[in-house]
Amino acid sequence: MKTLNKEIYDKPSRKVKVLQFGEGNFLRAFVDWILQEMNNKKVFDGGVCVVQPMPFGRVADLANQDGLYTLYLQGLQDGKVVKQHQVIDCLEDFINPFTDYQKFLDYGKSEDLEFIVSNTTEAGIAFDPTDTDLTVTPKSYPGKLLALLKSRYEFFNGDKNKGLDIIPCELIDYNGDTLKSVLVQLAKHLNMDPKFIDWVENSNRYYNTLVDRIVPGYPRGEDKKLWEELGYQDTSMVVGEIFHLWVIDGPKGLEDKLPAPKAGLNVLFVDSIKPYKERKVKILNGSHTCLVPVSYLCGIDTVRETIEDEQLNRFVHEFIFNEVVPTINIPKEQMVAYSNSVLERYANPFVRHELMSIALNSVTKYKTRILPTVLQQINDLHNFPNHALFSLAALIAFYRGKRGEETIALQDNPEFLELFKNLWNEYDGTYAGCEKIVKTVLGLKEHWDLDLNTLPGVTTFVSECLYEIETKPMREALKKIGC
Repeated sequence: MKTLNKEIYDKPSRKVKVLQFGEGNFLRAFVDWILQEMNNKKVFDGGVCVVQPMPFGRVADLANQDGLYTLYLQGLQDGKVVKQHQVIDCLEDFINPFTDYQKFLDYGKSEDLEFIVSNTTEAGIAFDPTDTDLTVTPKSYPGKLLALLKSRYEFFNGDKNKGLDIIPCELIDYNGDTLKSVLVQLAKHLNMDPKFIDWVENSNRYYNTLVDRIVPGYPRGEDKKLWEELGYQDTSMVVGEIFHLWVIDGPKGLEDKLPAPKAGLNVLFVDSIKPYKERKVKILNGSHTCLVPVSYLCGIDTVRETIEDEQLNRFVHEFIFNEVVPTINIPKEQMVAYSNSVLERYANPFVRHELMSIALNSVTKYKTRILPTVLQQINDLHNFPNHALFSLAALIAFYRGKRGEETIALQDNPEFLELFKNLWNEYDGTYAGCEKIVKTVLGLKEHWDLDLNTLPGVTTFVSECLYEIETKPMREALKKIGC
């Protein structure tokens, strides 16, 4: 069987406008796909040079296929099952800077280069004080980028118009601001020319981003079957979900250069990324954390089964729309559309998302993902968030570590595990026993940053819910909140 390459695919040639640090599944199923769509719709015309950020990686494999690979997108779209595939052909060049450092530095001299994108893991944007010699390949991503910028600065004699648009996709808060700060810190650490440091800081443009698409990656176990269907061998195939969202916050003008919305893509250029991050954390992540203990104690094991279950679907739906949506300052129509897309993603028949994989560190996740909604509802909107607080009672029951006769493999901070073990060992089966457990958990001021027992009605409600859960099946207990 032939391999996917230029011999069997008519690949166009494009100028390299994007230097991409990272060759992994996410960038290829997200950023490169977005660039491909813009190329296809004739609103952009640019190629990508992929830089391997670590000594080990896949640029050689990509180069062997002339940068061509097949992307499968699958999931639910407008209630219909969609599975589609396309060849991505925007990758033009490939560099392993550990074996060809000069070629890497030479890209800094390119008149065509406009953009830097990256996904070097959350640990990738960090100051490394040992990156002190830029004459050899730096170890860190900021070190490599600083070396590239130095090459560009020197070649163009410090021309302030030759700065780049730098768009990191690492999953850290304010990734653009952080990368800029680390670059400046490293440049000062190396006692570099103050004029160059000023150029790095002020002539380049840094963007904070939020990225969202589930990318399962290479379809292991299915690859041979897919090759037969495609009629060629492709060892760089990648699978992603249909949904995509890229929120970009930074200096004005980027949308004119990357007009993704004109290609019908869900790419938003915004004044502040904060409400969109809040939306993702509260709705996508928050509903995950909210449903896990409730669904699992109902005997459900996956997110999709939760959404397919009428009673649990109602619980999740009411949590999102009645309790979370009113706390986020984004236009309601956008919130409704996003919330519906989350529920549709949960029902994706191609993804098996185990509840226990989400359950890790649930006590902390409740604090970061759900508690802000609880506090806003009670203190600001003067409403009582029944579903969020029922979920807290279910979480306390979940940390008893039993589902019927089955032991739950709890994974959390050892201090939390020990606390719940001791509390449940002392439980006597009475309402007073439930109330004692609830008061102790709600009173963890060092964890919650306040004593939740001081919130009006919360201690009593959570205690009642916990007693219902302990004395009745979970599905019966859910009736307390009308589900």
